[in-house]
Amino acid sequence: MNFPSELKYTKDHEWVSVSGNVATIGITDFAQRELGDIVYIDINTVGSEVAAEEVFGTVEAVKTVSDLFMPVAGAVDEFNAALNDNPELVNSDPYGEGWMVKVTLANAADVDGLLSADEYKALIGA
Repeated sequence: MNFPSELKYTKDHEWVSVSGNVATIGITDFAQRELGDIVYIDINTVGSEVAAEEVFGTVEAVKTVSDLFMPVAGAVDEFNAALNDNPELVNSDPYGEGWMVKVTLANAADVDGLLSADEYKALIGA
C-alpha cells in the first residue's frame, strides 16, 4: 500500500493535500482496497460550508456504501467531475486522478490535528 509522506490523513481514511488555503481531499489507498470496486461517488455539498468530521458525501462500491467525512472545516468548492464517468479512478489512482473535492480552508490550523503518514500506518496496522 502507498502512503505519501507529504499528505495528512484521518482516522476515517481520508487524505488531505494543502496548497495555500485550498485542501484537496480523497480516500486512502487502504480505504479503496477495503471498499473494493468503486462504482459511484455522490458529493452533494459543493458550494456548502462543511464542518470538520461532518459527512460531505458518499462512495458506493459493489457491496457497500460508505460516508465520506470532512477532515477540515471549509467551503467545498469543486468536485472532481472526472469521477462522474470514471469512479474507478479512486481504485487505480487514489492520491492522484482519484481525488474527490477541493475545499477552501476555514481554519488552516485544522490540518495540524491530522495524522502523519507514519501515524496513519500505525492506526491501520500497516
